[in-house]
Amino acid sequence: MRALRSHSEGPASENEPLREQRSAIPEHVGALREAVVRFADASGAGRRTREQIALAVSEALSNCVLHAYADRKRPGPVTVEAWAREDCLIVLVSDQGRGMVPRLDSPGLGIGLPLIAQMCDQLDIEARDDQPGVRVRMTFTIA
Repeated sequence: MRALRSHSEGPASENEPLREQRSAIPEHVGALREAVVRFADASGAGRRTREQIALAVSEALSNCVLHAYADRKRPGPVTVEAWAREDCLIVLVSDQGRGMVPRLDSPGLGIGLPLIAQMCDQLDIEARDDQPGVRVRMTFTIA
């Protein structure tokens, strides 16, 4: 993966990837989702694809909020990155939490990851060997 530089406002292009990081709290899910949707729009994604991206990114972010830092008193960061390549948009949602660990007290319904998989063309879930946390990589066709 190539190095990404921060991008918050303005038109997106293949040369200007998106990267935003905030605390993993419910109030930040909407702002991060909207940043990715704006980036997708500027990258040429159609309405239906933008809707799929919005839903998938919301689910991935919500998983971070609900699960990544459940063992801590304060939430840590969640990072959203997006970049365009030829006919696709790649979105990466990552945290620095406890990893994918079963939760007997889970407040979720358990349908987040299957829903994300339905919304995108490719879904990769990666443990972070070099540091704690999980990366959810979603690829969407925008041609």
